[in-house]
Amino acid sequence: MIKKLTLIAFVLALCQTGLAAQSVSGLLKGPGQTAASPAQTDSLGRETPSGTVLGFLQAAQSGNYQVAAEYLQISAVRRPSQGPELAAKLKELMDRAFVGSLRRISASPEGNADDGIPDQQTIGVFSDADGDVPVVLVRVSDPTAGKIWLFSSATLSKVPELYDTVEAHQVETKLPPALVKEIFLGMPLWQWLALLLAIPLAIAAGWAVVLFLAIPRRLYLRLKKRPDLQSYRRVSMPLLLFFSAIAHRLIAGRFGLPLLTRFYYNRAIAVLVSIGFFWFLLRVAGVTMQRLRTHAIGMGRRGTGTLMVLGERLLSALVVVVAVLVILGIVGFNLTTVLAGLGIGGIAVAFAAQKTLENLFGGISVLADEVIRVGDYCRFGDRIGTVEDISLRSTRVRTDARTELSIPNGALATMSIENYTRRDKILFNPALAIRTDTTGDQLRYVLAEIRRMLFQHAKVESSSATIRFTSFDSSALRLEIVSYVLTRDANEFNEIREDLLLRIMKIVEDAGTNFALPSQTLYLTRDSGLDREGTAGAEKQVQAWRDQHELPFPDFTPAEKAAFRGTIPYPPPESSITKKRES
Repeated sequence: MIKKLTLIAFVLALCQTGLAAQSVSGLLKGPGQTAASPAQTDSLGRETPSGTVLGFLQAAQSGNYQVAAEYLQISAVRRPSQGPELAAKLKELMDRAFVGSLRRISASPEGNADDGIPDQQTIGVFSDADGDVPVVLVRVSDPTAGKIWLFSSATLSKVPELYDTVEAHQVETKLPPALVKEIFLGMPLWQWLALLLAIPLAIAAGWAVVLFLAIPRRLYLRLKKRPDLQSYRRVSMPLLLFFSAIAHRLIAGRFGLPLLTRFYYNRAIAVLVSIGFFWFLLRVAGVTMQRLRTHAIGMGRRGTGTLMVLGERLLSALVVVVAVLVILGIVGFNLTTVLAGLGIGGIAVAFAAQKTLENLFGGISVLADEVIRVGDYCRFGDRIGTVEDISLRSTRVRTDARTELSIPNGALATMSIENYTRRDKILFNPALAIRTDTTGDQLRYVLAEIRRMLFQHAKVESSSATIRFTSFDSSALRLEIVSYVLTRDANEFNEIREDLLLRIMKIVEDAGTNFALPSQTLYLTRDSGLDREGTAGAEKQVQAWRDQHELPFPDFTPAEKAAFRGTIPYPPPESSITKKRES
């Protein structure tokens, strides 16, 4: 809260500083107006209509009516004697009877061409009971200053008569004379006190509006029986500033502030209203994006949730930039120059930060497509690891060697990524090498029993499980198993693979044969040969299959496959894991 109040005070100070700097030199520019020529020759800044009006008001408000008379179209002979009095009366009329906008006064040396009369500018009217009297500026030639703008003699001729009709504020007749006569910064003390006393009243009025706007939301939450998520409290402070500033402006409108002070005051109020409005937009954007992010993460879309964070930051940056431009426009800066500078600076930054932008858009692409997520186990080129973080510039991966690999998102967006975490099942594809002296019936027994085991195993996809005798080579008979283990977890797959390999090893042993060694061995003793008992048993079983016409080649029948499916429990009954699950 303190930081926000400090920011508001800084902006208001900037506003006042900018306005004070626009003195008689005519530097005050209206929206969309071109700047005056930098080569000014008039020390009083009378080359433009706005310079003349602001210069006159500043000189008169400071009490320097001798200088203020220099802005009036009267003869040089009359100016020293009659000019100060006429300037004082004109200042009083401008404060109490002028109707018009100082912001719309042209800042061009040629004036506003829309008036249709060259070298003449109507800036407003004096409102009187008998009618409105136009306030006109004329452009004349000065021997020392060149072309300058002055309050026209036609307007000045009506000033004394209009001045006599101007009534003092009714409230001034009821106040102590000291508060009325004592002037501070061009304004009576009673008006300063009134502005200060209006602050708590404006805050109370703004808070009442905020509470009133919260009533429909509270009723809705009660009907839906939903908890208050405190989101309205986050936007209540911006709304309080917004409505309090408007309320203070409405109250101050009854005080009859001097025209120049009113001009500065209206700009300060406009700055506060803008701050409240854009602060409200920031809070609404933050609350909305956080809820969308929570919803996306709840739906399992972590990449979208991360994009929401980026979207919130970009949206906040956009709101801040627009707010700064609006406030600069209210203060009176020429936004055309500012926007042109931003455009050129943006192009320069884009060229200088080409790689950074490439990584930024690469990160957006990765997050939007959700190719990878935090926690996924993936292959990136020739490196494998677990994704630990996906930022806007790079993606960090913890490799199997426990090193941290940082990949720029620009390269990641064009890289082939293999995501192991997204597998729905895992391939089990061992190649078996059986001794070359294994008989055909022994090999048939091995093939049939392994095939049966794959069909029976509860964790093996039976519809795709196959084992085939694939080739001979110089040292082994080659068998290949192609099947899928029904799990996505790598640790569980390792357990199941271990169980399958042990069962295969037992089947090979039961067949009376063994696995071929990958190297040649020279035996210096008599070879015991194959296991005759096992050989006889395998051959007897294969002969029985032949006699019963149940030889499982080239495959088992569909009915046998259906009968086999899931008959081998996993984990095995004797496993400690099975006991824990049953308990």
